[in-house]
Amino acid sequence: MTGPSASLPPPVAGPPFSAAAALRLGVLCLSASLGGLELNSLKFADWMRQRGHHVVFFAPPATPLAELAGQWGVPLQTLTARRGLGVASAAQQLKAQLAQHQLDTLVVTQNKDLNLVTLTKLLLGGRLRILYQQHMQLGLAKRDLFHTLRFRLVDAWLSPLPGLVRQVSEQTRYDARRVHLVPLGLPLEQFAPPATPKAEFRRALELPTEGILLGILGRLDDGKGQEFVIQVLDRLRSTSTLDVSLLIMGDITLNEGDAYLQHLRRLVAQLGLEQHVHFRQFRPDPAVFYHAVDVFVLASVNETYGMVTLEAMAAQVPIVAAATGGTLELVEHEKTALLYPLLDVEACTQCIRRCLQDPAATRQRVLNAYAHVQNYSHQRQCQLTEEVIQTL
Repeated sequence: MTGPSASLPPPVAGPPFSAAAALRLGVLCLSASLGGLELNSLKFADWMRQRGHHVVFFAPPATPLAELAGQWGVPLQTLTARRGLGVASAAQQLKAQLAQHQLDTLVVTQNKDLNLVTLTKLLLGGRLRILYQQHMQLGLAKRDLFHTLRFRLVDAWLSPLPGLVRQVSEQTRYDARRVHLVPLGLPLEQFAPPATPKAEFRRALELPTEGILLGILGRLDDGKGQEFVIQVLDRLRSTSTLDVSLLIMGDITLNEGDAYLQHLRRLVAQLGLEQHVHFRQFRPDPAVFYHAVDVFVLASVNETYGMVTLEAMAAQVPIVAAATGGTLELVEHEKTALLYPLLDVEACTQCIRRCLQDPAATRQRVLNAYAHVQNYSHQRQCQLTEEVIQTL
């Protein structure tokens, strides 16, 4: 058996629209990286394309995101991200590209791209519908005149969680009537537990087939908590006879160097865990990760919207997560996951022990989580987005 192909396209997103109802839609993500936000942006574009809409995906040239769009067959238009004085020329280029493809609606998935897109709308005399698909928290308040004027050019703001809807109201002057709750979705069937034995997925990742395997998935960054989970693994192994290892899957942020990765490798060596911590690069199709692990650990300092948490639910993997950020809106302690106080090694260790030592209770949480995640399908995300666009 081989692991799922890195170039495997997302599944069909549902019934197609009639030609009369089809949208002419652009999805823009000018990121040079390939992480959760970028993948979710591209998947959304592909799902909308499969539903019968005319979709063009905008990404920087010669980037992993542009390459993957080509592999998936998503119509691609390259555009180099420019900041500062360069944004004016980029806006002229985007204006011409929108006219070339006859696009009247643009979904933007990065806040930092809104400056370019709103300027383009002004160049078009307002003849562009802009939807901001929120993936990250706002951070600092944006109630100043500059942000207020810029946000006024955004026709609809799509927030994936009720807490983020409230944040828009509290931290901006954006018209609350134009903020819509649209959860980011995923193709649930892609993560369904297969009949294939777990050992085969571990072989596909070149991992030991025996023993307990914890997993953490995400960009290699101090805020994602990989160092913390290594410390948890050390505590587990030093205080029990459990044969437990850790799979860390993710890539460094492009153009930011590998200092954190090297720090993690040094920590692993200092703790004598070289045979028990396995680093693997990020995969566009992450299902193989979930099918290989026994417990999924989320340790992010402040996860805005844990798509990885939803993926673990859909894959029916037990979840142990830090009680912070959007995680508190996605899971319920004791019912769908076990939560621990942020950065509390002992508490996290105890949660993992509970998952392993009480399989009946663990199985019930997994089933509860699987039922809950049905509310986060990609079909629902597409349908809600279509409904918003039709009201503009």
